[in-house]
Amino acid sequence: MSSKEFSGDKGSDGQDDDQYAVADKADPFAEDVVDETPEFAASVDQEVNTKVETEHPETVVGRDENEYGHLPLAQEEEIRAREEELEMISAKATFGQQEGREERTREVVVEQRRERRIERVDPRSELEQAKVAEVNTQSVRITESVRGGPSRAAVSRGLAERVADGKSMIDATLEQMEEVKAEAGSIVDIADVPEVETGEVDVEGEIIELWEPSKPSIQQVGLIADDTEKIKFTIWKNSYQTKVSEGETVRFRNVKKNWYDETCNLAVTGWSRLEFPERGRWWTDE
Repeated sequence: MSSKEFSGDKGSDGQDDDQYAVADKADPFAEDVVDETPEFAASVDQEVNTKVETEHPETVVGRDENEYGHLPLAQEEEIRAREEELEMISAKATFGQQEGREERTREVVVEQRRERRIERVDPRSELEQAKVAEVNTQSVRITESVRGGPSRAAVSRGLAERVADGKSMIDATLEQMEEVKAEAGSIVDIADVPEVETGEVDVEGEIIELWEPSKPSIQQVGLIADDTEKIKFTIWKNSYQTKVSEGETVRFRNVKKNWYDETCNLAVTGWSRLEFPERGRWWTDE
């Protein structure tokens, strides 16, 4: 719309000049709007900039539906970016107040991973029958060595993928074993705890000894052992964990690995979980 047409529209009502003056004062972005009233003469640069921004495709298309169409493109984009930012903040705030947010997020991630696995071609189909048989044999050995880990089928696929990529069966088996041990939920042999490439592990064993804590901040300290090794553990008082007893079988979940004098030990924190496989079953023993 030209300046002449704009001026002609205003002239249809004698009070329009005052109304536009009030509107300019109320508009927080009025200082950025190009003033096209005939009382002021725009400079050459202003006329060029106004023409470029006004005729930009993003400002012309859908101008009737654009509530910010009267503003320069840069100003319009700034306003819309701010609106999107506010909407995002509002959505996060609403989502953060919902109960079970972490659980639902975890379920979504697990489902996405499951879908990606389904979409991938089974690497065992790329191997010869003899190799597939060897992969299955090693998969059984891995799953029997690590309790609580992924299924044998999942281990078999992972192992087959490594072999298909050119690794020898020995190297592929060792790598797959380490990966399974490092997965959350896998119960690691105590002898392997120092070598597992994670900061937290799950172990199961018998409490063979308890000592008197040396600090008020320590709830219990002692040794837990399985068929492979024994290791020192510390249960911190502010972890609010159930107390253990000597001779009891305990499963430590998500316990933190610590090192002191080049010796690995375990710390039970508030993020850990203690399970007692034999508790509650005493009435079945005769």
